[in-house]
Amino acid sequence: MFSRRSLLQFSAGTALSQGRGIDLSDLPNFCSHEHWGSIASIGSTPEGYRADVERGALPTRRTGILDLLVDPYSRGFYARAGSDLEKLDFSKRQVSSPWDTFQTLQPILGRQRYTGTFQTTRRGILQLYGVDISRLDKQSFQALDDAIALKYANHFDWYRDAMNRSRFSGLIRPVHPEFYVRQSNPEAGARETAFTKTVLRIDPFVTLWNLESPRRKSLSAIASIEPVDARSWRHFLDKMFELAAAGGALGIKQLQAYRRPLEFGVHEDSAVRWVGNLDADQQRIFEDWVVHECCKRANDRGWPHQVHVGTNNIEQSSPMGLYRLGQRYPQMKIVMIHCWPFLKEAGWIAKFLPNAYIDSCWLPILNPEFFREAISIWWNYVPLHKITCGQDATTVEMAAGSSLFHREILGEVLTAKSKEFGMSETEIREAAQSMLNDNAIGLYGLR
Repeated sequence: MFSRRSLLQFSAGTALSQGRGIDLSDLPNFCSHEHWGSIASIGSTPEGYRADVERGALPTRRTGILDLLVDPYSRGFYARAGSDLEKLDFSKRQVSSPWDTFQTLQPILGRQRYTGTFQTTRRGILQLYGVDISRLDKQSFQALDDAIALKYANHFDWYRDAMNRSRFSGLIRPVHPEFYVRQSNPEAGARETAFTKTVLRIDPFVTLWNLESPRRKSLSAIASIEPVDARSWRHFLDKMFELAAAGGALGIKQLQAYRRPLEFGVHEDSAVRWVGNLDADQQRIFEDWVVHECCKRANDRGWPHQVHVGTNNIEQSSPMGLYRLGQRYPQMKIVMIHCWPFLKEAGWIAKFLPNAYIDSCWLPILNPEFFREAISIWWNYVPLHKITCGQDATTVEMAAGSSLFHREILGEVLTAKSKEFGMSETEIREAAQSMLNDNAIGLYGLR
């Protein structure tokens, strides 16, 4: 059914760099920042992907290979490359005629075949299903599609199985505030939370200034408080943080760097307009105030704060503004995620700010060489305990592939430096395990 030559040539157990670096495939890897379930078959809500909004979100239809290949990251990159999937009527055709749709997608996939996003998914599927998606014929495509459908029919069980096979020791997912009170069904919710830790996304809060805001109304109903001034906003945030903590949250996360600088000014209550048609300056003041109030609460709880850095909105997404934020809230550990192309800036903050850390998540998915560049810069500069290696994957398959790249590149870089720095093989493995696993466990208070 499958090509034996392909399986031998592309065996997931054989490192691409075999012979050049120590084998780290047996080490555990903690998935400190993931978006598993952000795929079309599980679906979306007005607030975001269902998996991030509802505990125990189950697929609403059969899941297939195209759901994994056209995840949110890939769809966005296809569009940026000039490929309009809607013109192909992709959303309907992927369900009714997956093989024909896959064939139609070949020119688009071919242009992306060597990108990190495609290769992490490819290598993860190869490891977990034993099939190379770059060498599919109709028969092997159908067999793989059926295998994926079977796994996702009980996808929380599949996550745990895949985690075990990929040597993933734990999982943290950023989720929306609604996640802590909304669930598809209690049984599925319990199955998910049995192995999934979370961090609370605070970015939804900074959008609640609009005069007509359905989300403000729904979150107000959850908190039994409508935030309309400084006093009610503080009570509202207290309630949201209490709900998250009761639901097992370990920290907070924001992605404001997608559209604004990471410098958050300090403003008196009287300077803030809380609701209305705010201009750009008023929006900025409102957002600054909300972020600081969230940081105060994270600081009081000793919660880490994951902050998206770089990769998008490059002109405004430098992490340098986070230095003062970290100084102001010394008990809140700032975790700079991604960081490319601001690798040196992130390294400087992590070196000189005691409560600042780096997570290389998403780098292999964007481009494995970004991680090679990053670890080469950070290794000789940033204290070892301050680097973690999550994946930032939309599927467990993508996470498995990303982890393979993390392990292989770490093995290569550390082996190359071992003679220069007098490292034994045992010390290489200890350093790698710290970055892959142990640092994250300590950072999020899980030991």
